[in-house]
Amino acid sequence: MIAPLLERRLRLALTAALAVYGVVLLTHPDTYGFMDDVDLPIHEAGHVVFGPFGEFIGFAGGTLMQLIVPLVFAIYFWRRKDRYGASVALWWLAQSSWNVARYVQDARAQELPLVGGGEHDWAYLLGEMGWLRQDIAIGHGIRVIGGFIFIAATLLGASAAMAAPPAPPADA
Repeated sequence: MIAPLLERRLRLALTAALAVYGVVLLTHPDTYGFMDDVDLPIHEAGHVVFGPFGEFIGFAGGTLMQLIVPLVFAIYFWRRKDRYGASVALWWLAQSSWNVARYVQDARAQELPLVGGGEHDWAYLLGEMGWLRQDIAIGHGIRVIGGFIFIAATLLGASAAMAAPPAPPADA
C-alpha cells in the first residue's frame, strides 16, 4: 500500500505529465503520440462492431468506438467514485478526440496513411452528408471540444490528486 502523501505526489506528477503532453499534442496536431498505438486497434475494431448496422454507420464505427471506449472507462471510474481514474480516462478521451479531429481535417487531402488502404472514413462520411468542404472547420470544432475535455480532465485530476484517496470499494 502506498502512503497517502506519496500517492498524492505521484498522482500530481502524472497529472502534470499528462497536462504537458496534452499541450504538446494539442499545439502540434501532426505529432505521433504513444496513445495512437492504443487508439488505432480500437478504431479498427469499431468498423467490425458497427459494420453490420449499414455502410454509413460502419464507416462511422471506427470513430465511434475510438470515443466510446475512453468514455466508458471515465464513466466506470466516476461511478466507482474514483475521480482520479475518471480524470485519466477523460484525458484519454480528449487525446482521442484530437486524433479524430486530425483524421476529419484530412478528409479532402487524404494524406494520412490508412490501415490496409481502402476508403478514407471521413471523406466518405462528410461526402455522404455533403459536408466535405467543411472538413477543416469540423475537425477544428472537434479539436476545440477535445480541448475543453482536456482542461476538465486536468482540473479534475489535480483536484482528485490533492484530495484524500478514496476508501476502497466494498466489493474490492
